[in-house]
Amino acid sequence: MAAELSEARAALAGVSNEPGAPKPDPIVKGSNITRTFGGLKAVDVEHIEIQRGVITALIGPNGAGKTTLFNLLTGFDEPNEGDWSFNGKSLAKVPAYKVARRGMVRTFQLTKVLSKLTVIENMRLGATGQRGERFFSAAFKSLWSSQEDANTTRADELLARFKLDAKREDFAGSLSGGQRKLLEMARALMVDPELIMLDEPMAGVNPALKQSLLGHVKSLRDEGRTVLFVEHDMDMVRDISDWVIVMAQGQIVAEGTPKSVMADQRVIDAYLGAHHDTDITEIDVADLEAEAEAELVAEAEENKS
Repeated sequence: MAAELSEARAALAGVSNEPGAPKPDPIVKGSNITRTFGGLKAVDVEHIEIQRGVITALIGPNGAGKTTLFNLLTGFDEPNEGDWSFNGKSLAKVPAYKVARRGMVRTFQLTKVLSKLTVIENMRLGATGQRGERFFSAAFKSLWSSQEDANTTRADELLARFKLDAKREDFAGSLSGGQRKLLEMARALMVDPELIMLDEPMAGVNPALKQSLLGHVKSLRDEGRTVLFVEHDMDMVRDISDWVIVMAQGQIVAEGTPKSVMADQRVIDAYLGAHHDTDITEIDVADLEAEAEAELVAEAEENKS
């Protein structure tokens, strides 16, 4: 597994830093994806590829379209146009639950745990293909009890891994914000996904749990899974990501390794504005004074009339 991870990372070394650059082994590919809300074009992505087996960060200022793109890729929203695929199979018009069954799952910025169910019940719900949920077999426990036992065993293993085993019988609504993030991540693993997408996993998490979450995200990659996450914490992005994609105003404006992206002028412009670094000494002070004087004269003339 370590050799595969090293190979996946090494393959990125030859990838261009231009938006939509092709990857050696993409697990997700999308083209001409747009989504408008009224007169606002929230997403306008010409091309995007996500490399298999690495951690990719999706960053950008607020309102850049990152979460909307997540919703489109995972079937929680429909684009106005565009097509995208997972493992070479189109996901256009595929509902969210079927996307998850194919091995592409996500978490949410605002956690979606079921507060009035216990932690272990939340975990069991994450498993797919449960025979006990079918109408005709539900009445016959012998048909599904062994499967539920296996799901419970897997759930307990994941709870122990995420240090939530002590909360097993607690209601999910009693967990802290950080613990809910851990529960959502653990529940997502019940389907044994190939790609896990995390929407701002560090949002609202206290410093004590943040390091734990970072370790868990890295462990997902170390197991051979692909991780795509949205995040505003640049320290986290530099620490764990192998590749970074930058969005601004619905478009991909840059991508590359964390080091190259942080030094990219397009990224600096996207976050701080294209002219954030203009030195006031470079501005013609005489022109400013003349402009101000002209405004005063115009105002005086208006008052006379």
